[in-house]
Amino acid sequence: MTDEELVRAAAKGSAEAFGELVRLYENKVYTLALRMCANPEDARDVAQEAFLSAWKGLPSFRGEAGFATWLYRLTSNAAIDHLRKVRRQRGEVSLEDEAVALTAASGGPGPQEEAEGAELREAVSEAMGRLSDGHRQVLVLREMQDLSYEEISQVLEVDLGTVKSRISRARNALRKILLESGNLSGYLPSKHTEVPVKERDGREKL
Repeated sequence: MTDEELVRAAAKGSAEAFGELVRLYENKVYTLALRMCANPEDARDVAQEAFLSAWKGLPSFRGEAGFATWLYRLTSNAAIDHLRKVRRQRGEVSLEDEAVALTAASGGPGPQEEAEGAELREAVSEAMGRLSDGHRQVLVLREMQDLSYEEISQVLEVDLGTVKSRISRARNALRKILLESGNLSGYLPSKHTEVPVKERDGREKL
């Protein structure tokens, strides 16, 4: 069965069809949850919550966006809810262990580069942990999940211009934190993290 057929069957109450959807998407959902929460146990809880929300919401799912996009939305929202709950309960901010994706560089590193890279990854992890939930959300979706602006627009249910603006602000916030900590000089932007430039009308072009 295709994804569309599985979704239709699951929406009609087929537990077997929904189980197949879980099998197809559980790794992607867990990966997104882990990158948002940076804790395997929390990520499992978030993934479970996302699939539970999907099962409950499938009867009203109309398919304006694809199933995967909708599932990403549920996962992202569940992760943010979880992070806020953790901070309320423990006063802690989780760090993004996989922030290495934001500092990817081409070529194989030597021993000195590996040591410097480890230090830089730690700095970026700490900086990611200090970002607001919204800034971390868009950076994870763009830089780590490699979603397009259009896909992020669908996930967050906001227009394209808002997505670009949020990503630009999130990147600037990350750079500011790194600059304040003295780590910006070693920050290597990925293929997505180019500095926005101004167009003639004053808008930022990403």
